[in-house]
Amino acid sequence: MGRALLTSGPGKAKRMQKNYRIRKNGQFQYVYRKGKGTSTPRIALTYIRAGKLQVGFSVSKKVGNAVVRNRTKRRLRECFRLRIPKLTRGFYIFTARPPAALSTYHQLEQDMDKLLTRMKLFRDTQ
Repeated sequence: MGRALLTSGPGKAKRMQKNYRIRKNGQFQYVYRKGKGTSTPRIALTYIRAGKLQVGFSVSKKVGNAVVRNRTKRRLRECFRLRIPKLTRGFYIFTARPPAALSTYHQLEQDMDKLLTRMKLFRDTQ
């Protein structure tokens, strides 16, 4: 755990490093095809075990216009960033559903915890 999980500096906001993100369509398709999933009314999680920890966020146009979609993605990214040290390695994909657009950060945070707990993805910290 020696690596820094976030990018920050003087006057910079903390954010998730790019090496934790899934970006290629092929990676998304692989996780959707082979992974296991669970959901809440606001967000869905698809997960597959892997050697490294990476995450992708999918927010369709059904959620809202570009401003709303980007806001939802930023909130989900921040929720996930704070949990990185506690999670098992693997590929995670969070898919926002239309009710996520009207949700607060804390509601999304509760949903994310619920999904991660349901799939037993938190590491045993002893």
